[in-house]
Amino acid sequence: MDVHPLYMRTEMLAMILAGGQGTRLGKLTKSIAKPAVPFGGRYRIIDFTLSNCINSGIKNVGVVTQYQPLALNNHIGNGSSWGLDGIDSGVTILQPYSSSDGEKWFEGTAHAIYQNIAYIDQMDPQYVLVLSGDHIYKMNYEEMLEEHIANNASLTVAVIEVPLKDASRFGIMNTDENDRITEFDEKPAEPKSNLASMGIYIFNWGRLRNVLLNSYSKDGQMLDFGKHVIPNYLEAGENVYAYHFDGYWKDVGTIDSLWEASMEFIGLENELNIRDKSWRMFSKNTISPPHFITETASISNSLIVDGCYVAGTVKDSILSTDVQVKVGSRIESSVIMPGATIGKNVTIKNAIIGEEAIIGDNAVIYTENEIEVIGYSEVIGVQSDED
Repeated sequence: MDVHPLYMRTEMLAMILAGGQGTRLGKLTKSIAKPAVPFGGRYRIIDFTLSNCINSGIKNVGVVTQYQPLALNNHIGNGSSWGLDGIDSGVTILQPYSSSDGEKWFEGTAHAIYQNIAYIDQMDPQYVLVLSGDHIYKMNYEEMLEEHIANNASLTVAVIEVPLKDASRFGIMNTDENDRITEFDEKPAEPKSNLASMGIYIFNWGRLRNVLLNSYSKDGQMLDFGKHVIPNYLEAGENVYAYHFDGYWKDVGTIDSLWEASMEFIGLENELNIRDKSWRMFSKNTISPPHFITETASISNSLIVDGCYVAGTVKDSILSTDVQVKVGSRIESSVIMPGATIGKNVTIKNAIIGEEAIIGDNAVIYTENEIEVIGYSEVIGVQSDED
């Protein structure tokens, strides 16, 4: 049966899991959830998933939060920055709450969906798209839905090929010649394939709803999609298919991966092609004055965002909104997050400087073979009041 694309788009609800604490990002997530961490100068990590939704024609999005949600809630607001504030569209922040049976915190990805069944039922979708809020990528979810429908699938899992030597770090999908998933291995010691789960799923809502309700009326074991729900579907003989994705995708859950993705983001030839007007990346942007580059400044192969004041040298780096770099300072292969102030004669290399941090005059932030991190509002040394 042919289904009109507009019908498909309105029939699928996106649920973004954005409650991760992001402990591997250390100081950067001490005060904010991982999806709210700044990226690329003017974005936050969750912007990429939200932008994918609106570019894919998905009009209704639920954002499931938990850890330190205030910055994320403020950033998303009513969804207007992504066009999710129309009559027939919207974004809803979904936070944990105490229920009659005493449940409060989300204990896993599937449990987070279970806790929000009332919201999903209110939206009454035919399909539920489950997404992560902490990946950097561009993906057309409508194309994934088309394959899901064509395969008469009960569940479709997006997969990406990874080097076989790295496959043991991921949930690996083993498939037959028709891309039907026959086996799921969670971080296998000896992987049989290199098809890694991206943590992106399309479920037929009626079936998933029944699975979750049955589980939580008995033993409540369906906590996680990878560990519990997918194996349950396979054991039950459900139609579970893999959707192959071959574009740029980065899980920025560690300091090294966040720094690597940031360095890849610099330059006109980055794989994300951020200047593609047919698939724009949207964000809530602060209103800042134009950046100002003094006669003492030297800038090469770098991204400089609104509100920046630069009197030093910047090379292969990202200066986010309202960053100051004073005279004599040198920034190289680093990410300076919004509102940070870099004093005079400072050397920063291979580092990530958190939001609103203050780096005093003459400081040196560089450690060979390691990415240095300065946390949110952290103060290093004593800063001069003069330029």
